[in-house]
Amino acid sequence: MTHALLRNRSLIRIEGADAQSFLHGIITTDVEGLPTGEARPGALLTPQGKILFDFLIWREGDGFLLECDGEQRPGLIKRLTLYKLRAAVTLAEGETGVTVTWGDEAETASGVPDGAFLKAGIRLKRRPGMETGASSGDEDAYDALRIEAGLAVGGRDFPLQDAFPHDVLLDLDGGLSFRKGCYIGQEVVSRMQHRGTARRRVVQVSADTALPASGAEISAGGKPVGTLGTVIGNRGLAIVRTDRVGDAMASGTPLVAADSPVTLTLPAWTGLSFPTGAGEAEA
Repeated sequence: MTHALLRNRSLIRIEGADAQSFLHGIITTDVEGLPTGEARPGALLTPQGKILFDFLIWREGDGFLLECDGEQRPGLIKRLTLYKLRAAVTLAEGETGVTVTWGDEAETASGVPDGAFLKAGIRLKRRPGMETGASSGDEDAYDALRIEAGLAVGGRDFPLQDAFPHDVLLDLDGGLSFRKGCYIGQEVVSRMQHRGTARRRVVQVSADTALPASGAEISAGGKPVGTLGTVIGNRGLAIVRTDRVGDAMASGTPLVAADSPVTLTLPAWTGLSFPTGAGEAEA
């Protein structure tokens, strides 16, 4: 399958003379530097630097589209409205449902390339609404592709208001700018970047048999290291403490999800590695 209709995804349309400056000043993405014809990940953070909402953003005409989880859309519009004040910006609900196309068909399919998937070496396009040949039953195939890419989504792979942008690789997949000015939560995120204090990361989880359901604890020697997120068969995603996983690997302590032995891998495209000793930073 190379198509999927994601019924749980929804669009927000943001337009107006101040749309770019408004978004640039509050979200993690470099909106001013956002190229035409590419979707990039982003987040709206709490003042403490944790992810309040996560989404994809791309240009459309003179405005922008935000793609988010459908259940998050009302809350995200409400929060954006609070920050809008007197800015010349209009916020409106867009389409419900997003079609994604990948593989060879993505070359000729309509839509915008997903920059996060491109980082992982996978060409995938997104467009609002339904595309011929797509069905919601293909969503497992899309989730399997997300696992292959190591791309997490809020609400499924991590609870909102619990994860920092570094935890979900926004610092590496184009969703987090360290060059633009202030935005909500920026001071905490910058401090984590400059001090190298990120200790949780998205990993790919694999097992010889079917993995436990999402939410199962991953542990080493009886101590928790993380929690399973999206699971498709014997592969899945999790956010784990990389220092604890590194210690377990160095000591030969088995990693298990529930009672199932598992292997944890950092996505190859990130260039990250598990720490091999106390106090060592990620590569």
